[in-house]
Amino acid sequence: MAQVVLDKLVKHYDGAEKPTVTNVSLTVNDGEFLVLVGPSGCGKSTTLRMIAGLEDITGGELRIGGKRMNEVHPKDRDIAMVFQSYALYPHMTIRENMAFGLKMRKFPADEIASRVKEAAEMLDLSHLLDRKPKALSGGQRQRVAMGRAIVRRAPVFLFDEPLSNLDAKLRVQMRAEIAKLHKKLGTTIIYVTHDQVEAMTLADRIAVLHAGILQQHATPLELYETPANRFVASFIGSPGMNFCDGLGRNGSVEGFGTHFPLPERLKNFEGKCVIGIRPEHLHEEKPGEGAVEVLLDVDLIEPLGAETYLGGVIGDGTGKTRLMARVGAHTAGRVDQRISLWVNPANIHLFASGENGAAL
Repeated sequence: MAQVVLDKLVKHYDGAEKPTVTNVSLTVNDGEFLVLVGPSGCGKSTTLRMIAGLEDITGGELRIGGKRMNEVHPKDRDIAMVFQSYALYPHMTIRENMAFGLKMRKFPADEIASRVKEAAEMLDLSHLLDRKPKALSGGQRQRVAMGRAIVRRAPVFLFDEPLSNLDAKLRVQMRAEIAKLHKKLGTTIIYVTHDQVEAMTLADRIAVLHAGILQQHATPLELYETPANRFVASFIGSPGMNFCDGLGRNGSVEGFGTHFPLPERLKNFEGKCVIGIRPEHLHEEKPGEGAVEVLLDVDLIEPLGAETYLGGVIGDGTGKTRLMARVGAHTAGRVDQRISLWVNPANIHLFASGENGAAL
């Protein structure tokens, strides 16, 4: 059993004004792929390092397989970790790099050979075992780093931004490799990244952190469709969600230069709020009856082949609101032109007023 439980975990460095991690509570089920995501400095790597035993825990409790691990030495936690840096020994062959940890643990030579062979086949490294790291590409080196962890056969794998040193094409390839690896091994994986695309494509569940505080943990689709607050809404999705101050009254909410009917559960909402619209929910053609028109003064066009980003402003004078739309490749939009965009009211999001208002 490799369930990992974080119970009100806290990390406070001496001399720091605020904790780096504040009361993070999470349960990672046996065999689950959980991704910790958030901007730089949010506490995700610190949380991972506390799980690994590389950082002391200031408060709360960590349990792995039902056992308290707060004071257990890293080597006794039965976990394997893959770092951002490949950390391969340059003077050793790939075979020797992958076998090194097992040799340090005094495993029999035939067991080491068997495990290295199995991991190399799994990661398509068999033909590279007698080479040294300098002869390998970045993607191959990262596979070696994963192979070194796989041979441990640990019940819990920790990944700390393992793809951040790779170029865009290799990142896509390695995401697929890691997904296949998880399916084959069935182990518990906790994976840290600042890249929300990695998080969305790999995770069974995602935990979003901001300023050391857990904002929401849910499936990728739940985070996208029902963000708990404005921060999660802005972080998940690319480009980020558009926001505008709104005012609810008489069964509708005013913002983005127009009025949207309020959903039934908020029909009686009155007062200030923040309206959110995702760029992909803005359409050049009316999507159906009830769609609401938004007038955009285009000042930016970014063609990306299969789609185009349109940027511009809504409103005049001091009431201008910036907006980004994600539309088809053959857009009718032109710079310095006012165009109509359409929104299905069911796709708008409402948040309480404030810097990080909760979803209404």
